Amino acid sequence: MGLISNGTTIFDNGSMASGFGGSLNFISKATASASASIEFTSGIDSTYKEYVFYFVNMHPQNDNVKFGVNFSTDGGSNYNTTKTTTLFTAIHNEADNTALITYNTAEDLAQQTTDQFLHPNLGNGNDECSSGFLHLFNPASTTYVKHFIATYQGYSSDDFSQIYYTAGYNNTTSVIDAVRFQFSGGNIDAGEILLFGVN
Repeated sequence: MGLISNGTTIFDNGSMASGFGGSLNFISKATASASASIEFTSGIDSTYKEYVFYFVNMHPQNDNVKFGVNFSTDGGSNYNTTKTTTLFTAIHNEADNTALITYNTAEDLAQQTTDQFLHPNLGNGNDECSSGFLHLFNPASTTYVKHFIATYQGYSSDDFSQIYYTAGYNNTTSVIDAVRFQFSGGNIDAGEILLFGVN
């Protein structure tokens, strides 16, 4: 259905479909099984201006670990781009006696090359896991820095529901052509990461 005002068609279905966003195009999926990390070393190029990673039921081998991301400009030989980031979190525990929203200064980066953690202190209980998504913008640009945003929800090691909102940029004009995800300790016991391009 289009938009009609006072009997005049302002725009129709065709213009809405073509002018208000695109579609997700599946590129690849990685399934973890006691994996040290998950790396995407192909499929990230100039085809799309935006890439989206979806994390489904990521389960750590170790308790109280952090789930992180890093980026590469050399096809995955090194994951050490310089990043400046910001993040805040909302938490609520099962006992219903602690709830807060806060800026997390311990997990932001200021011109650092280490992993950006998307969620700290995840639990490894049989029913504990985490899920979320990360958007990477225009990684093939040789003019601009490479922005990313992420939303990540997890079941923490101390029985909290925690959601982290992370944003930042890779401070490089080099092409980003590979991305790695891993926990701060131990393997990724289970979980899936799906990569999509956005038209």
